[in-house]
Formats: sequence, C-alpha cells, structure tokens
Amino acid sequence: MTLPKQVRLVEVGPRDGLQNEPGNIIPTDIKIDLINALSDSGLRHIEAASFVSPKWIPQMADGSAVMSGIKRHPDAIYAALTPNLKGLEKALESQCDEVAVFTAASEAFTQKNINCSIAESLERFTPLIEKAKANNIPVRGYVSTVLGCPYAGEINPSQVTSLCREMIEMGCYEISLGDTIGVGTPLKAKQLLEAVTKEVPIQQLAAHFHDTYGQALANIYAVLEEGISVIDTSIAGLGGCPYAQGASGNVATEDVLYMLNGLGIDTGVQLDELIKVSHWISQQLQRSNGSKVALALTPKSSI
Repeated sequence: MTLPKQVRLVEVGPRDGLQNEPGNIIPTDIKIDLINALSDSGLRHIEAASFVSPKWIPQMADGSAVMSGIKRHPDAIYAALTPNLKGLEKALESQCDEVAVFTAASEAFTQKNINCSIAESLERFTPLIEKAKANNIPVRGYVSTVLGCPYAGEINPSQVTSLCREMIEMGCYEISLGDTIGVGTPLKAKQLLEAVTKEVPIQQLAAHFHDTYGQALANIYAVLEEGISVIDTSIAGLGGCPYAQGASGNVATEDVLYMLNGLGIDTGVQLDELIKVSHWISQQLQRSNGSKVALALTPKSSI
C-alpha cells in the first residue's frame, strides 16, 4: 500500500456547506467572495452552486447570480449540482464547467431526500447526462449513505457497488462515495473500496466523509492507502445533511490539507491562505445569523 503523490481536493463548501446553514439567507456577495478566495488559495475544483428548487433549498436560490459574479480562474472547475433537466438548463446558461447528479445507496434515504426510489433517480439521470454530454459538460455522480443510513442502518457494499457501476455506465466520469452520517471507520471504508473497485476503477472514485464521530481524517488516510486520490472537503467543516439528524459537517478542507502536507502529498493549495478563508467565512456566518448583516470580503492580507 502506497500513498498517492498528488491529491485533487474537491471543495464543496459553497454548495454542500452553505446550503445547510440555518437562519438568514446568506448574501450572494458573500458566496461570490468565498468562491473567489477559495480559488485564490489554489483550489481548482469548486462546487459553487446548486440548481435545485428554492422551495426545498432556499440558500441556493441565487445560483445563477453566484456563477455570473465569480472571478473565474482559468485552470479551475466551477461545478453545480443539478437534480433534473431544468437544473441542467440553468447550469448551462450559467456556464458551469461541470454538473453533478446525486442518489443514495439506501432506498429509505432516497425517498426522504429526493422523493423517489433509487431506480427512479437513475431514470431521471439518463436524459440529463445525455444532454450534458451533448454540450461537452462532464457529469460527476454522488452516492450518499455508502457506509450507513439513518433509516436503514448498515448498507451492504454490494448495493453501493452495483449503483456505482450503473452510474459509470450511464456516463458519470467519477463517483463520490459519501458517508453521509459519518458512521464509517477505517476498516469499513477499506472493505467498501475492496468491493466497489471490483466493478469500478479506483481512478474513477472519490471519498466524501462527514466527521460525526471524529473518524473522517482516519477514514481518509485509510482510503488514501487503497489508492483514492480525490477527496471532497468543505472549508471550515461547513455542511451537514437536513435528512440525517445529528450528522455533523463535512470534514474541514484545512484539516485535510494539513494532514496531506504532513504526508508529503501535493495538492497545489496554500494552507496559510486557506486558514484565513476559513476564519473569514466563519465570521461572516456568525454575523449573518446574528444580526442579518454580513461584511464584504476584506483584502486577502487581512482576511
């Protein structure tokens, strides 16, 4: 078992993180400043928006404004979550570089999350993926609850394996394996990968861990040993899951980066700058939720 020399960090804070922030709607300018600061730190894969119904996810209602307002780094990918064709249309209009579709390995969770069965969710993906490919837009897939479900308990790795294989066959270039409620342990994470990689090359898999029980970094190290080289992270550990009560946020980007730096693994991201961004967005969210006032991003030297 050898560790990868390079890891691609997929920053999901502006979408997966902010969409679950309670209270006041976060101003669009704050989201734009956050994404710009993240790309300035060296992050080159940022999930910037979600084109879902504002009725269900009001924090993401300004996706088009966010995408039109950001300063795009020429080497960066700015992605958006798109649950259906309508969402894809908005993503195309907003010139997203990539879109993502999502389902779960648990029938119960899929019903709670997107009001359909796993099979029905895959049926919805087909026209979306076809249209994205016709427009030369890569599609990334998310599979939630791969190590446990708040409703169904433990998940059989075979369920995850067949779902990942089907999504790859449909046209997803990569599948992010999500431990939505953070119940995974290093051994279970390794066992899951052992099963999934019998059907899907590890080069097409990414890891997405929540830190509910403080296992995220240990799990990431475990999957790095197995050959994973793409990790989803969220600045300041923002985000949780509205359909998984008690699930804490995603693993913090700065914590993962600190570990990767210590392991001699290259990411191209500047830790000092990222820590400044983490402190800044935490302050903005506190101000926004406390007084309905959020400050604009200050110059990078004083974030």
